[in-house]
Amino acid sequence: MKTKETTVRTARKKTPREVYLAKRRNRKIIVIAVQIGLLLALFGIWELAAATGFIDSFITSCPSRIIATLSSIDAADLFKHIGYTLLECVVGFIVASVLGIAIAILLWRFTTLRKVLEPYIVVLNALPKIALGPIIIIWVGAGAQAIIVMTFLICIIVTVISVLNGFTAVDEGKILLMQSMGATRLQILTKLIIPANVPTLVNMLKINVGLAWVGTIMGEYLVSTAGLGYLIIYGSQVFKMDLVMASTVILCILATLMYLAVAGVEKLTKKRYGAV
Repeated sequence: MKTKETTVRTARKKTPREVYLAKRRNRKIIVIAVQIGLLLALFGIWELAAATGFIDSFITSCPSRIIATLSSIDAADLFKHIGYTLLECVVGFIVASVLGIAIAILLWRFTTLRKVLEPYIVVLNALPKIALGPIIIIWVGAGAQAIIVMTFLICIIVTVISVLNGFTAVDEGKILLMQSMGATRLQILTKLIIPANVPTLVNMLKINVGLAWVGTIMGEYLVSTAGLGYLIIYGSQVFKMDLVMASTVILCILATLMYLAVAGVEKLTKKRYGAV
């Protein structure tokens, strides 16, 4: 009888791997729970401070007023503004990311060209893109295209620099080994450089998420007739701070969703290329 009980207990005992996975899963649950708790606590303190008069809700707004403002806005009109901003951001983000990677590949392939253009890239990265706003409007017109160009300009240089640094950081010995085995530059790029820089590419996308939203809102500040940036400008001009804060909260939600999409890409790369 004791032997059977011992056998059952032994069979039910978790393996070290199962214990590790369970701890990892529990740790993730705890982190998410704490994150949600902190967010709810922040909104609760904000609402309480406004209700007790500790802060002026006319200036800072509060969660209840934000909800009331969103409820009062026509849904079709609100989604129109969200759609404009989201489209401008996503288009600028995709174009900048794809073209930035292509330019980084070109500069990696031609070393002399990279050395010639490197100082110009550094200068362009340091240039405040907002200063180009009036020029962009004259070049492409006062519309969504100007906002997309602004988003593109803010993301493109950072993309080129980060990806190019990753490409040039690959072990030169591995490249020489592949060359000694007769590999072409294209094979070195596709079989070594890009797979080795999957973490760099994913991190670049994460950075571009934030930069794309900054560029979009900056563009909408300069020229827009619709979009969340337009609502923020309009709300500040007529002192409707509830509208300003409501638009800001929506921006935070959209940015989070976009970041989660990139995180989904990261999970796919982990399955394809291993740990990132």
